[in-house]
Amino acid sequence: MGDYAFAEPPIVSLPSMSTKPFPVRRIFCVGQNYSDHAKEMGSDPAVDPPFFFMKPAQAILQNGSVMPYPPGTSDLQHEVELVVAMAMGGRDIPADKVNDMVFGYATGLDMTKRDTQGAAKKKGQPWEMSKAFDHSAPCSSIIPEMYTGVVAKGRIECKVNGQVRQSADLADMIWGVPQIVSFLSQLVEVWPGDLIFTGTPAGVGPVVKGDKIEATIAGLEPLLIEIG
Repeated sequence: MGDYAFAEPPIVSLPSMSTKPFPVRRIFCVGQNYSDHAKEMGSDPAVDPPFFFMKPAQAILQNGSVMPYPPGTSDLQHEVELVVAMAMGGRDIPADKVNDMVFGYATGLDMTKRDTQGAAKKKGQPWEMSKAFDHSAPCSSIIPEMYTGVVAKGRIECKVNGQVRQSADLADMIWGVPQIVSFLSQLVEVWPGDLIFTGTPAGVGPVVKGDKIEATIAGLEPLLIEIG
């Protein structure tokens, strides 16, 4: 136990091609960053600035895993997202410096208890329990930027049991990665090890036990999970 009251928790990490594992520090998520999804959720993408919520690092679910259907919901939904892994950080980062600070990219799912989220919104309450629950951040291995180059366009898609639910292009994002990270760094200090889930396109929908989810982004590792 060393100097602590009990054994410290293990470091959460993600595999990274041709490098050592990537240690996850924090997970930031961008809400409603595709016009069609923003409209789907009742917002106006023309006027709304980016907003953020968080998941704990322990919410990471490794690729190929079974995700237990979480308690407290009857409307678990999928949201496929480009994940950006930061190698460097700072405050007030200029947008034109962001791409040089990126470690790599991955395919992620922002799993959401939509009924819990809706109920919290109606009451004006926080909705962490709809987003930050156990296993709510499935993520593929990270592909370092040295192999992918800057990822700013390409097909992003989610299939459930082989049927396409979400399909768009990363170029459809309202705020690109440089703008997202720059804006975030004006609110908090960005650190190496931070992951940023960059928002999801339209077509989110429910999944049930036994469903198989396949999330793909052009040039990145596909993400495959099963709801158990």
